[in-house]
Amino acid sequence: MLAKISEMAEPDRALAERVHAVITTTAPELAPKLWYGQPAYARDGKVMCFFRSGQVDKERYSSLGFTVEANLDADDGIWPTAYALTELSEAGEATLRELVRKAVS
Repeated sequence: MLAKISEMAEPDRALAERVHAVITTTAPELAPKLWYGQPAYARDGKVMCFFRSGQVDKERYSSLGFTVEANLDADDGIWPTAYALTELSEAGEATLRELVRKAVS
């Protein structure tokens, strides 16, 4: 998976590297892997979250998504399963850490 990230064009490569660092330090129990050719993170072989390169997908932004394996359910019956990423500020990293903690809880 790291080789795939290293092949990405900037700015997606830097963004994917930061996402990878945040996810692997926040939830070291998640195993990095490729999923549909993009970086993903799995527990017990089941993908929980994934990064999609906007440049690879020919979109104006990259995204971070969560699968049904993630524990993000909200009491009101509505919650986001994907987030647009154009940069990852300190506040954005904090949000990502919280989402990953909740997803693996």
